[in-house]
Amino acid sequence: MKHLYKIAAVVLILYTIVWGLLNTVPRLDILNETIRNVYYHVPIWFAMLFQMGLSLVYSIRYLGNNNLAHDTKAQTSAETGLFFAIPGILTGALWARYTWGTFWTFQDPKLNGVAIGILIYLAYFILRGSVTDEVKRARISAVYNIFAFVMLNVFIMILPRLTDSLHPGNGGNPAFGKYDLDNNMRLVFYPACIGWILFSYWLFEVKTRFTFLKKQTDEA
Repeated sequence: MKHLYKIAAVVLILYTIVWGLLNTVPRLDILNETIRNVYYHVPIWFAMLFQMGLSLVYSIRYLGNNNLAHDTKAQTSAETGLFFAIPGILTGALWARYTWGTFWTFQDPKLNGVAIGILIYLAYFILRGSVTDEVKRARISAVYNIFAFVMLNVFIMILPRLTDSLHPGNGGNPAFGKYDLDNNMRLVFYPACIGWILFSYWLFEVKTRFTFLKKQTDEA
């Protein structure tokens, strides 16, 4: 049973990759066939946010019980989340090239927010590397991690909705789900979100086990 979610992740991702390219999509101006990227770009970002949220949970748990295992899990989930930010940016840049005419524009607050959010989490890892005392590092990192998660959501979820933005669902633009995500697309989009989130948790578990084994080896 413990491997069931792994099987589900593989099946759902394979299903969305294949059927996402074969099923019919709305014929919209500018977007055209690129709307299929919503099956990949958006679920990957959801996976990233899930991992950052998981990291937040473990940081809060560490502050509550001082269990260093929770600090380790907070670190590995943040690393997993940052890993998913890479394909999230690449699929977004490719999409932007075909719809906005450029891979990146600093005129879009959501893109800027993503860049700032990633820098905030990179600072989290730099902070961890600069403190040698294990307990002190865990406590400082946990407090910073709470700040990082809040700021990430401010920059990519809140501020783009308050200003002009090219992204759907931001700056007064309608979201895909309101007008463009028809029933055929929902049959792919929702399984894609579930599949990528489950896959991210699988990677998190593998990374966590590897980290604990490495610690045990170093101590031995």
